[in-house]
Amino acid sequence: MHITRSVALTLIVALFCGAGHLLAAPKRIVFVAGPASHDYGTHEHFAGCTLLAKWLHENMGYQCDVVRNGYPQDDAVFDGADAIVVYCDGGDKHVLNPHLQRIGHLADQGVGLGCIHYGVEVPKGEVGDHFLKWIGGHFETHWSVNPHWKAEFRSFPDHPVARGVKPFSIDDEWYYHMRFRPKMSGVTPILSAHPPESTLKRANGPHSGNPAVRAAVARHEIQHVAWVSERPDGGRGFGFTGGHFHWNWGDQNFRKVVLNAIVWLARDEVPTAGVETQTVSTAQLEENQDEPKP
Repeated sequence: MHITRSVALTLIVALFCGAGHLLAAPKRIVFVAGPASHDYGTHEHFAGCTLLAKWLHENMGYQCDVVRNGYPQDDAVFDGADAIVVYCDGGDKHVLNPHLQRIGHLADQGVGLGCIHYGVEVPKGEVGDHFLKWIGGHFETHWSVNPHWKAEFRSFPDHPVARGVKPFSIDDEWYYHMRFRPKMSGVTPILSAHPPESTLKRANGPHSGNPAVRAAVARHEIQHVAWVSERPDGGRGFGFTGGHFHWNWGDQNFRKVVLNAIVWLARDEVPTAGVETQTVSTAQLEENQDEPKP
């Protein structure tokens, strides 16, 4: 691993295209990891991005750059990227808020954008409108909620991002009742579940509850917590609301959904069985965390 201003995992590989055996450049992914946030083992933006980069490098031959502590000082790191993945605190602190023009220019050039966990929450209005365009949906205060609950995922769509994903259940801070494009235009849900009424036991508030979400849960409406999106111009995006607990990257299906989504985001072919990875050890999950181990 070569370490400069960011953590870079670089590999030049020969990819053969059909009978012509044409040499192709590896896909390039830039991860933007937000600053330290929560306690040990939670909101581990840098450690999570580093693991995802490692797996894509080892299993897909991708060139991955992991930028630590928020938006890069020199965003020329985005030049030539196939996709950008942002894992950071959101709302008013979202690292992309001041950089809408730059990200919009990259999106218009076909660069994919994916957001993980708190990174899907942005302020309603100008920023939210951009995220609806770029990734198809976002967390909107006084509309969406952020409870901790064990979601059960039993069925998946016929979409490349769902390849190889088996039914699983896992406890996380799964945000739901997201603000999506009208009529879900261009949006395909990947992970959907029915949250229990206990997820709304808190009083109404910006993140805890509101009349609209209470009515939706009372109607037993299924809630989408991971999705992909396409724009008429071909632009791609994804949102994944899990990722509060760093240890969940140890679940094969949990991480496969995100790895598949990044491959799809970069306009590459998702393997038939999805992106396969080796069993992840506790020691690997403990690496690169922002806070010292208690």
